[in-house]
Amino acid sequence: MAEIGKVVSPGKLASNMQKRITRAQEKVMQKLGKADETKDMAFEEEVANFNKQLADGTKLQRDLKAYLVAVNTMHECSKRLHDCLADIYDPEWFGKEEVDSLVEDTDILWQDFHQKLTDNAVISMDTYLAQFPDIKARIAKRERKLVDFDSARHHFASIQKAKKKDEAKIAKPLALVEKAAPVWAQGIIAAHQIAQTNLSRNQAEEDLGRAQKVFEEINYELQEELPTLWNSRVGLYVNTFQSVAGLEEKFHRDMGKLNQNLSDIMTKLDEQRQVNEVATNHSLSESGTDINKSPSKSREAPPSPRPPRPTSCQEVKLENITVVLEETVVADINITTASQNEAPTVTNGSSDAELPPSVLYKVKVMHDYVATDKDELELKGGDIVYVIPFPNPDEQDDGWLMGVKESHWLQNKNLLAKGVFPENFTQKV
Repeated sequence: MAEIGKVVSPGKLASNMQKRITRAQEKVMQKLGKADETKDMAFEEEVANFNKQLADGTKLQRDLKAYLVAVNTMHECSKRLHDCLADIYDPEWFGKEEVDSLVEDTDILWQDFHQKLTDNAVISMDTYLAQFPDIKARIAKRERKLVDFDSARHHFASIQKAKKKDEAKIAKPLALVEKAAPVWAQGIIAAHQIAQTNLSRNQAEEDLGRAQKVFEEINYELQEELPTLWNSRVGLYVNTFQSVAGLEEKFHRDMGKLNQNLSDIMTKLDEQRQVNEVATNHSLSESGTDINKSPSKSREAPPSPRPPRPTSCQEVKLENITVVLEETVVADINITTASQNEAPTVTNGSSDAELPPSVLYKVKVMHDYVATDKDELELKGGDIVYVIPFPNPDEQDDGWLMGVKESHWLQNKNLLAKGVFPENFTQKV
């Protein structure tokens, strides 16, 4: 195709058109089997390798650019995330300056990673693929010149064949020509025929030599370049993926250090928060303010049992008389019982010898206790509770025990329904 702005003469245009017609005719003759086609199986294999190499390189280039786009997207997301952290970080919090510095260092690290990927992988891949269009165009040109060479070869062969026929005709002139033309004219006619045949043959031979030279030059160049280009793909793949792997390894190592620093800052910020909470709670407790605490925090001291309700003088006297009578009756019963056969002592249907494994001892609830947290036991006066050790002794607060109601054990034979309760609401039995 003529370049834009370039003037093509009518003679050149006609010559190009004639070449196309001649090539088309030659291809038709070859497909019909009326003309042989020059074949080079080794070169055709090299062309197949070239096409595969181009397809593989194009796919790798496309995937590298998609990877670079993904890196750029991750950079933008990371930047927004860290900028958000810097914006919401209160100035009085621990590590405010360090956080701002980490945000800046993270952004710089992403930029450096993106730039080095572009320089060491994408640009080198673009340079590698830039040589393929020219070679592809020369392969197509070689195919055209091969058709021209075959056409010139076939034309020269036909001229040679026609020459032999003409020479036979000249050696045996027609009787009519011999009779009609004078003797001197017969020689001129024969010479003219020989000259015409030689002219056509010389022209065909020149065309054949010219077509063969053009074809062999471009064919030789490609046969030198294509194997070298095919072998170069290994080095390209090695350099590309070594660069990507090395850059990723360094990027993630440096990013890991920044992330560890950020994690340390967050840990210290949490410690600062806990210290501030403890100080605040201590100040409130000293001022007499009630503080609600979760079960996982230090538990308040157990509440004291409710004192007995005040009574009038008459009620006190009546109560004293009742107590005296009860003591007298109990004393008589004890004297009577001592004189009889001894009987085993029973406490709420069980004895210490029957305590389940891991139970330290049992206590009797003296006052009702209403649970205030989900890990506490709801107690009623008279309940028997099996006391068990805390899984972690450090979690036990002063004045609190952990246990399971005896009624639960007798019904389910397990100690799963455990909870904590105030020790001063119970009495060891």
